Amino acid sequence: MTSASLSVCPAGPGAYVVAIAIAGPLTVRLGGALSARLRPGRYLYCGSAYGPGGLQARLARHFRKDKSIRWHVDQLTTAGEVKGAWAIALGNECALVDRLGFLPVPIEGFGATDCAHCRSHLLRWPSRVPARAIRAALAAGGEAPVWLRVSATPRSRA
Repeated sequence: MTSASLSVCPAGPGAYVVAIAIAGPLTVRLGGALSARLRPGRYLYCGSAYGPGGLQARLARHFRKDKSIRWHVDQLTTAGEVKGAWAIALGNECALVDRLGFLPVPIEGFGATDCAHCRSHLLRWPSRVPARAIRAALAAGGEAPVWLRVSATPRSRA
């Protein structure tokens, strides 16, 4: 698997899949009075970065622990351990969710409140599924996903 630190991540637009480990049960707020409970395990969050700073800025934010809670996934990245992310230049988050459709959806609508296509942008990554299977599924669209590891504690910013 091609692996690099976040410092070499392209600053351009694209999509990504963040790998997050949750050590204990976690209750996440979904808006209003709604909440859901995640059990311990590995999760994948599919997102996109088409705004200022592109992939590098968005993944740097996801890799930080100390930040304001802006998106659903921020609850996981602050409470859990971000292991790294696959980045796909010019990729589409919904296409990534489709390619990973063999994985279970733990919370309907998570991270996909503005998406009419996807059931959820959060997927559970069972321990029986190896990383090479995830990478192969992501590469099925012809893109070359690059694994970006969390190499050090990133700087704190809101």
